[in-house]
Amino acid sequence: MSYLSSNNSLPTGNCPLPAGKVRVRFAPSPTGPLHIGGVRTALFNYLFARQHGGDFILRIEDTDAERFVPGAEAYIIEALQWCGIAPNEGLAAGGKIAETADAQNPHAPYRQSQRKPLYRQYAEQLIANGYAYYAFDTADELAQLRKTAEAGGQQFIYNYSVRNHLQTSLNMPDDAVQQRLLSDNHWVIRFKMPENREVHMLDLIRGEVTVNTQTLDDKVLWKRIDELPTYHLANIVDDHLMEISHVIRGEEWLPSLPLHYLLYEAFGWSDSQPAFAHLPLLLKPDGKGKLSKRDGDRLGFPVFPLRWVAPDGEISRGYREDGYFSQAFVNMLALLGWNPGTEQEIFTIEELIKCFRLERVIKSGARFNPEKAKWFNQQYLKTMPDTALAQSYQTILKAKGITASNAYVAAVCGLVKERATFVEDFWDLSSYFFVAPENFDEKVVQKYWKPETPDIIRQVAGLIDKTSPFTKEKLETAVHEWILSNNLGLGAVMNALRLCIVGASKGPRLFDIIALLGKEKFNERINTALGLLKSVK
Repeated sequence: MSYLSSNNSLPTGNCPLPAGKVRVRFAPSPTGPLHIGGVRTALFNYLFARQHGGDFILRIEDTDAERFVPGAEAYIIEALQWCGIAPNEGLAAGGKIAETADAQNPHAPYRQSQRKPLYRQYAEQLIANGYAYYAFDTADELAQLRKTAEAGGQQFIYNYSVRNHLQTSLNMPDDAVQQRLLSDNHWVIRFKMPENREVHMLDLIRGEVTVNTQTLDDKVLWKRIDELPTYHLANIVDDHLMEISHVIRGEEWLPSLPLHYLLYEAFGWSDSQPAFAHLPLLLKPDGKGKLSKRDGDRLGFPVFPLRWVAPDGEISRGYREDGYFSQAFVNMLALLGWNPGTEQEIFTIEELIKCFRLERVIKSGARFNPEKAKWFNQQYLKTMPDTALAQSYQTILKAKGITASNAYVAAVCGLVKERATFVEDFWDLSSYFFVAPENFDEKVVQKYWKPETPDIIRQVAGLIDKTSPFTKEKLETAVHEWILSNNLGLGAVMNALRLCIVGASKGPRLFDIIALLGKEKFNERINTALGLLKSVK
């Protein structure tokens, strides 16, 4: 197949969406922890596949051996599992990347490093058909050419004007090429970028994109030194062999799209070429630029879904360990760069699957707001069943040596969760439900604890002790009527009573607290407080 057409330009990319079953892939590199931008890419692929009854595939692109980080692959899998983004192809039993083909994983293996023998075959095919060549240039030669170009105020582009002056299979005798191939381990296979052609492409989010090949490099496709392909060759070959229908990936890959279009054409696969969609970048909360770990460290929020311990021992925070619910985290990510077209912000995963549309993904970058992330978690916490929250809170209580029934803890959660953002907030909000106060807020004491207050509290406590049934409604009615009948200030008495029970002027409705504590603990709190506060003048 030739690059040339009658109008001296490449065919346009304005083609209909691929027919047949929707098949998408998330293909991260195990070069470190999975950034939340990567999680969002996985999420959008997952939502698109589920909406269309298609397949969501996990593939590990580990061809960059120099940047490979031990533990990163397992981290990626665990992060997706925590988020509920479940691949239906690519994982074997036991949750590891599938290495052998079966009914569930017909295209295994799903690690590119285990597929490396096939990539050279495809690279050699491009050479045979005139779309690629062997390049024997050295790093020093390229550095000198780059230096010369920059000295002349020009951008260095490795294309036809450069390749003609270097040792390549395009301008060397065949016997010399063969000798270099056998004796040298530092050669590469480069794509032969056509000269001065316009590449017309279609992006499902950005519309038609046109790029002239004058601005494009002859990219390396395969390296002899490690016998591994670069991303450009490997992902094209694998996407074709795995029958990928849509490639949904980050905006950073948009500059590679012309090369990928040309590779599909060079292989003769244009008819089965997937549709492309490039997602907007996640931007830092302040200033310009892509959200990075450095921004999270600087502003105090995580940029990874899970806690990550680097090989050098450096620890990075994770949303899971910071107390975020996975559902809230996913809901937050879904709305970064995608607009549902309504005012709705809280979505279940089923609702996201139903209403997600690629055409509603924005083109510009999406600014990350860490406070909004907390808001999402707060909304989910408010709607969580008290019994589920109690299970998480019990872990905190047990660590403090406190034993309480699940029913009691659930009732406490129900009273304080409106004020919480994380389960970890519960102790500060409700410690007085489990431990009687020994210290009392000085400002509240000075304002409400007068010489006559102890006698008033004893009378109120006696009334509460005799009230039956011991319910919040009955207690509130009895105490309020007594205060009014004795011409006492309602606020002063109630704040003094709260001080005895809580130790400060905080917490939910006072009689909710008293009713949950029960009569025995209430009386103990009153007696303890009166003893500790008796010396107050």
